Amino acid sequence: MTATAPAASGPGPLLRLDGATVRFGARAVLDAVDLAVAEHEIVCVLGPSGSGKSTLLRAVAGLQALDAGRIALAGHDQAGVPAHRRGVGLMFQDHQLFPQRDVAGNVAFGLRMRKVPRAEQALRVAELLDLVGLPGAQKRAVSALSGGEQQRVALARALAPRPRLLMLDEPLGQLDRSLRERLVAELRELFQELGTTVLAVTHDQGEAFALADRVVVMREGRIAQSGTPLEVWRRPADEFVARFLGFDNVVDATVTGGSAETVWGKVPVPQGTADGRCRLLVRPAGVRLTGADDGLACVVTGRTFRGTHVAVRLEPTGGEGAPRLEAACGLRDAPEPGARVGVRFAVEEIVVLRPGAAS
Repeated sequence: MTATAPAASGPGPLLRLDGATVRFGARAVLDAVDLAVAEHEIVCVLGPSGSGKSTLLRAVAGLQALDAGRIALAGHDQAGVPAHRRGVGLMFQDHQLFPQRDVAGNVAFGLRMRKVPRAEQALRVAELLDLVGLPGAQKRAVSALSGGEQQRVALARALAPRPRLLMLDEPLGQLDRSLRERLVAELRELFQELGTTVLAVTHDQGEAFALADRVVVMREGRIAQSGTPLEVWRRPADEFVARFLGFDNVVDATVTGGSAETVWGKVPVPQGTADGRCRLLVRPAGVRLTGADDGLACVVTGRTFRGTHVAVRLEPTGGEGAPRLEAACGLRDAPEPGARVGVRFAVEEIVVLRPGAAS
C-alpha cells in the first residue's frame, strides 16, 4: 500500500517515535520505544521472531494503534491519521501483487488512486521499471514472473507515488540466498540514488547489515542496541545482541589490572576496562591458534566452511566446566578434527559486555 503527503520541512527527523507502546493483553509488544529516522537514512530493525519489529512497522504505517506514546512524521503527530493519508509506502514479504493485472497495472495502482493522468502514469511506470531492472515489462503477467521479478514489481509499486517514507517488511524473505544477496546490494544503490528514506524490518542479519546505514536490534519490544552496521558488529552491547549475531564465545570474567581471569585462563581486556566482574565476548577472529603446548590446550572437535573462513570448534582439555570456543581460521590454515592445539586471545577482538540477559 502506498500514499503521498507533503514533503518534510524544517529541522528534525522525518520519523520520530516517543515512548511508542503497543499491548496485546497484558504483554507490551512495543515497550516505550524511542526511535528517530533522518531524511534519506536507511534504517533496518533486526530481531528474532516476537521481538516487536513488525508491530513497530505496522504502528508507523497506521495499521496498528498505539496504546501509549507518539509517532510523528515530518514533525506532525500521526494520532488519528489513517494509513492512506500518512504518505508512506509499505512493501510486504509476500508482494501482494494483483494477479488479474499486468505489471504496469500493478505499478500504477497508487497513481490511479491519486487520479494521476494516464500519460503521466505511463511515464512513471516506465521510469520505475527501468530503475528496478525490468525495462519494457509493462505488459507481462505477474504470474509469469520469477520471485525476484515479482519483488521488483512490488518495489516499483511502493515507490510510484513517491512516498516520503518507504517501509519494507521482510522484503527479501521468500527469495533464495544468492538472489537475496544480489538484490539487497541493488536496493541499497537504488535507495541512495533516489534519496529514499527507508525503515525496514528483517530477522536476517546479513540482509540488514548490507542494506542499512543504521541497524536497530530489538528484544522483547525494546531496543537493545542502535548503531552503524560496523559498530553493532564490532561492539555488541550485551550478551543478547552478541548471541543473536551468532557470537557464542561469552564467558564470566573477573578483571584485575588490565587482564581477566576466566575458565579459559587469563584473557587480556581493552585498555580502560574497570576492575570487577563482567561478561566477556571473544570474537572468533580473536581466538588465535598456536602450538599444542602454548596457551589454553584444546582439541579440535569440528570445522564449518563459511565462505571467507573456516569456523573451528574447540574443546578445552585443561579442566571441567570450560565452555567450547569457536575460532575463525584462514581457508588453508584450519586444523583437522582431532588435532590438539593451543589458544591465545587477541585483545582487539575482545568486548566487555554490559549487563543484560542472554538470549
